[in-house]
Amino acid sequence: MLDEIQKNLLEEVANIHTVPQGAYNIRANGTLDSRNTTANIDIVSKEDGSGIDIKIKDGTKKESVHIPVVLSQSGLKEMVYNDFFVGEDCDVTIVAGCGIHNSGAKDSEHDGIHRFFVGKNSKVKYIEKHYGAGDGAGKRILNPVTEVYQKENSYVEMEMVQIKGVDSTERVTKAEVEKGATLIVRERLMTHGEQKAVSVYEVNLNGENSSTDVVSRSVAKDNSEQIFEASIVGNTICHGHAECDAIIMDKAHVVAVPKLDAKDVDAALIHEAAIGKIAGDQLIKLMTLGLTEEEAEEQIVNGFLK
Repeated sequence: MLDEIQKNLLEEVANIHTVPQGAYNIRANGTLDSRNTTANIDIVSKEDGSGIDIKIKDGTKKESVHIPVVLSQSGLKEMVYNDFFVGEDCDVTIVAGCGIHNSGAKDSEHDGIHRFFVGKNSKVKYIEKHYGAGDGAGKRILNPVTEVYQKENSYVEMEMVQIKGVDSTERVTKAEVEKGATLIVRERLMTHGEQKAVSVYEVNLNGENSSTDVVSRSVAKDNSEQIFEASIVGNTICHGHAECDAIIMDKAHVVAVPKLDAKDVDAALIHEAAIGKIAGDQLIKLMTLGLTEEEAEEQIVNGFLK
C-alpha cells in the first residue's frame, strides 16, 4: 500500500488521485505496488524482473495505460526496462513519469529505458512527468532513455515535463520514423538552484513523407544549467523541425545545440533557437497592475511553460 508521500508523488507525476481506470502498473521503492490489465492491454513482468512488457492489441481505441514510478526511500537506485508493443490501428494514451521524495543524505536515482514499437496507422499520446521533493541533502536523479520505432502512417505525440525538484537529469530520446509517420515532441522544463538538465533528441526520418516537430520550452534560474541537443536526419523526402525557446535568469547557463543532416535533396529541415531574459516591458506592465517584481516574473514563467 502506498503511504501519503508516495500518493502525493503519484498525483504530481501521473495526476492519479484514486485507482486509475484502465490498465496500470504502479511501482514504489523498487517493487510492484499494484497492477491491472484489460481485455485489450496486457502488462507482463519480464522474466528477469528488470521491467515490464505492455502489449496493446490491434484496433484498441480510446484506452489508457498508467505506469508511474515513485521513490521515497533515500539512497535507492534502480534501472528498469519497459517495452511497449502497440498494435495496428490503435488510439491510446500512455502515462508514465517518476517522482522522487528524498529526505535523507544519500542520493536517490531512477533510470529507465522505454522502447515503443508502434504499429501501422496507430496513434499514441505519451505523457512523461518528472518531479522531485524532500528536504534531504541527497540528490534526486532521473536518467530516462526513450526509443521510438514507428511503422507506416503512425502518429506519436510525446509530452515531456520536468518543472520542479530534480537535481540532475539526462533525458535521451531516439526515434526511427517510417513512411508517412509523424513524431511530435513537446518538452517543458524548469531548473533552479544548482540543478543540471540535459535533453538529447535524435530523430531519423527514414520513410517518404515522414515528419517530426521537436519543441522545447524551458526556464533556467539561479545557478542551474541546461543543455538541449536536437539532431534530425532526413534520409528521404521528409519534413523536420526543431525549436528551443528558453528564458534565462540570474546566473544560469543554457546551451542549444542543433544538428540537421539532410541526406536527400527533398529533405526539408529547420531549426530555431531563442535564449534570452524576460523582457523589461513585460515586467513593468504586470507591476503596474499591482504585482511585485517577483510575482510578475512568476506569472510570466508560468504562462511561458503552459
